[in-house]
Amino acid sequence: MKYRVFIWLACLAAAVVIGAVTGDDPSAAARAAAAPRVMLVNVQGIVSPASAQFVVRAVRRAEDQNMAAMVIRLDTPGGLVSSMKDMVKAIRNARVPVVVYVAPRGAGAVSAGVFIVLAAHVAAMAPNTTIGAASPVTLGKKMGETMKAKAFNHLASYARSLAEGRRKKAIDWAEQAVRKAKSITATKALELEVVDYVADDLRQLLNKIHGHKVKVAGAAVTLDTKGARLVEYAKSWRDDILELVANPNLAYILLTIGIMGLYFEFTNPGAVFPGVVGGISLILALFAMQTLSVNWAGLALIGLAMILFLAEIKITSYGMLSVGGVISLVLGSIFLFEEPGQLVGISLSVLIPTVVLVSGFFVACTYLVVRAHRRRAMTGYAGMIGLAGVVKTDIVPGAEGRVLVHGELWKAVSDKSLRVGDRVRVRAVEDLVLTVDTDDRPA
Repeated sequence: MKYRVFIWLACLAAAVVIGAVTGDDPSAAARAAAAPRVMLVNVQGIVSPASAQFVVRAVRRAEDQNMAAMVIRLDTPGGLVSSMKDMVKAIRNARVPVVVYVAPRGAGAVSAGVFIVLAAHVAAMAPNTTIGAASPVTLGKKMGETMKAKAFNHLASYARSLAEGRRKKAIDWAEQAVRKAKSITATKALELEVVDYVADDLRQLLNKIHGHKVKVAGAAVTLDTKGARLVEYAKSWRDDILELVANPNLAYILLTIGIMGLYFEFTNPGAVFPGVVGGISLILALFAMQTLSVNWAGLALIGLAMILFLAEIKITSYGMLSVGGVISLVLGSIFLFEEPGQLVGISLSVLIPTVVLVSGFFVACTYLVVRAHRRRAMTGYAGMIGLAGVVKTDIVPGAEGRVLVHGELWKAVSDKSLRVGDRVRVRAVEDLVLTVDTDDRPA
């Protein structure tokens, strides 16, 4: 009994010693639980519909979970204007303070990234990062002078409006970043008050912005981020897939593969593989297009091209339907992602080879199908028409005789009298009886 009590006392003493050494006490756990929480969102790569949706969902999640702030760690070469505006609206209308932090070292907020930084309640950059070059560009297409002036004027005024509330030098620089594609370093951005802080890492950033006063949804808010606990909001597999396919060039390629696969399956029923690949590609293309600004007139023209190619098989047009299909395909491809106010389209380096390949595919398939339809049948009764034979028993009008055709002996009738050894050709077949005529062709 004495030993048992001694063992219990020893265990209790050890627990006290271990607790004292590790600092594992209820008050420390309570302090950790009470620490403010800050959501971390990583946005890297092209600003696309997928990344815009991701940021919008992250803002909503931060609001629902009453986060002290949300930090968007940004590194982008630019992207779609429409997606950038979705991000800007989500940030400006958020009910939690949004901090945009251009990081890590070597990262940049280029083109659309400039507007995202300017939209933030608090903007920061890591050392050795850059921001700027916000001039609108198109993917492989040249804007007309009117369209170019409209795009530059619109985005310049948009940049100025987002920079309001900062120093005048920051507002002027924001406009020059659009009109003259100016770019600056983190140090210069801090000097011009384009950003509010330069921080080496996230922890230093949270310590620096602690106590910073901002207006969020019209109300004054003082940031409480010192010692905050970072909670990362990660992308789902759906975001990864959407980001992969939600690219105008890839979506266009998937659309054309889908159309070619289904066309091949319709003209060659039972091939299976082209139909499966075409169906999957078409679904992925439509999935991507629901997030892109699709011009439905362009999509209708591509659909019309497929109809014209199919009609070429049934209607004798001497190639006119195929020509119309090619023209419709080219126009549809050009207009597919071209809407007023949009500064993005299909790259010519993708459009031209794809149109040539697809047009060649449809024309070749149409030619092969038409040639197959016009070819004389080789089997069955239809395959007997036109075959040569030799009379084996005399044939007189109104009576049957025998002819040797294709190594087989057949009953035969004729409108003329034929003698044994005469050469004949089959004109018709009915109820296993051949109708033959004299063969005047040279042997």
